[in-house]
Amino acid sequence: MTQKNVLHAPFPWFGGKRKVASEVWSRFGLVKNYVEPFFGSGAVMLGRPAPIEGNETINDLDGYVANFWRSIELSPDATAEHADNPVNENDLHARHVWLLQRRETLRPHLEGDPEWHDPKIAGYWAWGISCWIGSGFCSGNGPWWVNEAGQLVHLGNNGQGVNRQLVHLGDNGRGVNRQLVHLGNDGQGVESQSRLAQWFGALSERLRNVRVCSGDWSRVCGPSVTFKHGMTGVFLDPPYADTAKRQSDLYREDSEDVAHAVRDWAVANGDNPLLRIALCGYEGEHEMPKSWSVHSWFAGEGFGSQAEKRSGNGKRERIRFSPACSSKRQGSLFDVNGVAS
Repeated sequence: MTQKNVLHAPFPWFGGKRKVASEVWSRFGLVKNYVEPFFGSGAVMLGRPAPIEGNETINDLDGYVANFWRSIELSPDATAEHADNPVNENDLHARHVWLLQRRETLRPHLEGDPEWHDPKIAGYWAWGISCWIGSGFCSGNGPWWVNEAGQLVHLGNNGQGVNRQLVHLGDNGRGVNRQLVHLGNDGQGVESQSRLAQWFGALSERLRNVRVCSGDWSRVCGPSVTFKHGMTGVFLDPPYADTAKRQSDLYREDSEDVAHAVRDWAVANGDNPLLRIALCGYEGEHEMPKSWSVHSWFAGEGFGSQAEKRSGNGKRERIRFSPACSSKRQGSLFDVNGVAS
């Protein structure tokens, strides 16, 4: 049978892996520890079938992403309150500037206090990226900024401001509310803010025992975070490499070479019997040992696929699995008659 009411992020994310989460968990099986160094929208962890045991550690270099998930975990109602807003072009520009003014201090706060979070930043960011078209939200590469009079003005292409972008006006252009999910029999017809709070509350409950980190991916890939806890699943979804032939500004914290270092780590640790590793990328992006298996999949519809359809990359998605993974490891709620979908 198909699992119902699977939780997902309330914002779009290029390259999200929701469609392939069932395949990853069929290969990982019932691991005692799970690590995801490039969390983004967290589709794979949120798609994990029960029973969920042991530790879970997530990380993202982008402080806005890490702060969102920490705020969801610790202050879901306040985050939902700040995320609930109709699509408004003036609000988008004003909130965009407000967010960028806090960019430099965000990650130091997250790194300095394991419980620090800002639900207002989290809510504004989730709403803004849901209203935004394409990439570049909160990149700081635009020519518009706020002057001393509190007005949005053009300062030239100096890369120190916001892009003055039109809000998303398509059929789905309703901010975070465009993605509201039905989380129970009584959820139909409830006010949007109440439903958003319900959704964020469900995410908070799922993240109750998840450790949220913000920094370089390698910080959560050492022995003390991974196999020292027993059988560990490590899901690696780094930004696509320069060899993937894709645009270079898909994420606020983007890199076209970090994927090479991630591949080297995966190969170096691939024969560890206590590590079940999944490495994402495009066809031809990573050359792996013959002992690794490869799963091909199609990204399909969604935020990421819109860009992929233009470039033809949607059909090039691949996941490489280390030798300790198995396609027949366990059944799950995603399976049909015991056969992984």
